[in-house]
Amino acid sequence: MDNLGHLLDGFVNVLSPGNLLMALLGVVAGTAVGVLPGIGPAMTVALLLPVTYGMDPTQAFILFAGIYYGGMYGGSTTSILLNTPGESSSVITSIEGNKMAKAGRAAQALATAAIGSFVAGTIATLLLVFVTPLVVTFAVGLGAPEYFAIMLLAFVAVSVTLGSSRVRGFASLLLGLVIGLIGIDGVTGRQRLTLGIPQLADGIDVVVVAVGIFAVGEALWVAAHMRRKAMPVIPVGRPWLGAEDWRRSWRPWLRGTALGFPFGALPGSGAEIPTFLSYAVEKRLARRPEEFGHGAIEGVAGPEAANNASAAGTLVPMLAIGLPTTATAAVMLAAFESYGIQPGPLLLERQPALVWTLIASLFIGNLLLLVLNLPLAPAWARLLRVPRPYLYAGILFFASMGAYAVNSQPLDLILLLLLGLLGFAMRRFGLPVLPLIVGVILGPRAELQGRRSLQLSGGDLSGLVGGPLSIAIYAVLVILLAWPLIKRFVPGRAL
Repeated sequence: MDNLGHLLDGFVNVLSPGNLLMALLGVVAGTAVGVLPGIGPAMTVALLLPVTYGMDPTQAFILFAGIYYGGMYGGSTTSILLNTPGESSSVITSIEGNKMAKAGRAAQALATAAIGSFVAGTIATLLLVFVTPLVVTFAVGLGAPEYFAIMLLAFVAVSVTLGSSRVRGFASLLLGLVIGLIGIDGVTGRQRLTLGIPQLADGIDVVVVAVGIFAVGEALWVAAHMRRKAMPVIPVGRPWLGAEDWRRSWRPWLRGTALGFPFGALPGSGAEIPTFLSYAVEKRLARRPEEFGHGAIEGVAGPEAANNASAAGTLVPMLAIGLPTTATAAVMLAAFESYGIQPGPLLLERQPALVWTLIASLFIGNLLLLVLNLPLAPAWARLLRVPRPYLYAGILFFASMGAYAVNSQPLDLILLLLLGLLGFAMRRFGLPVLPLIVGVILGPRAELQGRRSLQLSGGDLSGLVGGPLSIAIYAVLVILLAWPLIKRFVPGRAL
C-alpha cells in the first residue's frame, strides 16, 4: 500500500502544467525519432542531455522517459505502412504489419499496435511500481563483491549477446573501459591515459562520449551509405478494430507483455529478443497459422506489446541497482550522474519524489501515446520525406553545440569528432555500441567495487567472492564464456 501512496503523490506532481508539457513533448519527440530510421531514443536523449542541464531534474527525466516510450512505439508506424522499421525492435512488426497494409488492413494493424502498446505499457509500468522496491530491498544487503560480480555479468552479457560475434562485443567493451579509465586514479592520484593534456585529468565527460558515438557516428554513417529516395506512404483511414480483431488481439497483448517485461530487465537482451519470441509463440498458438507471412494480426499485436513492455522492464535495474540494460538506459544513467544523482538502492530513499513522479509520468505518457498515435499515425509516416541532408546536418549542429556546452572547452569539440569517427568505424566493422557505453559508465564503478573488495581482504583474490549471489553470478559467467565449447558436447547441438 505504501507503493500506491507514493505513486499517488507522483501523480499529484506530474499533473502540474510544466510536467505535463514535458511528458507531451517527450512522447511526441520519441514517436518522431522512432519513425525515422537511424535516429533512436538513445541518440535523442544524448542530444538533449546538454540542453536539459538548466532544467529541473524531474522534468528532464519525464522528458527522457517520454522519448523512450514514444521511440519504442514510433517504429511500428513505418514498419506497417512502409515496411521500413524505425527501430530494430520493430523489425518483426513489418513481417505481418506491412502485409496487412498491402491487403487494405493498415488501419487494423496500426490500431492493434497502438492499443497493444498501451495495454503492455500500462501493465508493465504497474509491475515496475511493485517490483522496483523489492529489488531495492534486495540490493541494500549487497556488498562490494556482489556489486562487482553484477557489473562483470553486465559486461559479459552485453558483449556476448550483441553484435555479430563475441570478439566484436568484447572489443567494443574494451574500448569503453579504456575511455572510462582516462583521468586521475582515485586511489593513487596519478594521471592515466591523459597524454599530458591537463583538460583530460577529470576524464572525458560521458555526455560527450554518448553524443559522439550515437549522434555524430550515426550521422556520418548515414551520410556515407543512405542514398534512397522517400518512399510512398500507403493511404489509411482512421485506425480501428472490429470485434474479430479484438478477439484475436487481446491474448497476444498479454502474452507479449509477459515476455517483454522480464527480458527488458536482463542485461544485453533489449527488446529484439522478446519481440522475436512473441512472434514465434503467436505463430505456434494461432488458430490460423497459415495466415502468418500473409498478414496475421497476432503477429503485430504480440511483438508490439513485448516491445513496449520491455521498456518498463529496463527501468527496474537502472533505478534499483544503477545497471543499464539498453543503450537508452545507459544514456539516461549518464543523465542521472550529470545531475549528481546516483541510481541504486538508495535512490528511492534520497530522491523519492523524483522516482515516483517519473513512474507516474510513464502512465501519463502511455495514455498520451494512445491518444496521439491512433489519429496521427499516417501523418508520422510522412516524416520520412524530410531530406536526409537537412536532417543530419541539424543533428551534427546540435551535437556540436551540446558537447561544447558541457564544459565550454574547444577540446570537447575535437573529442566529439574523434568519438564520432570511432562510432563510424564501429558501425563499419560491426562492433555493437552498447558495450562501449556500458564500459564507459560502469567501468569506473566496477574498478571502485573491485578495489574495495580487495582492500577488505588484504589483497587476497578471495575477497572478490562474497556470498552465494556472487558465487552464482560467477557460475553464470563461466557458462556464458564457455558456451561455444559446452554446446559442442550437448546432445543434438553438435556442430
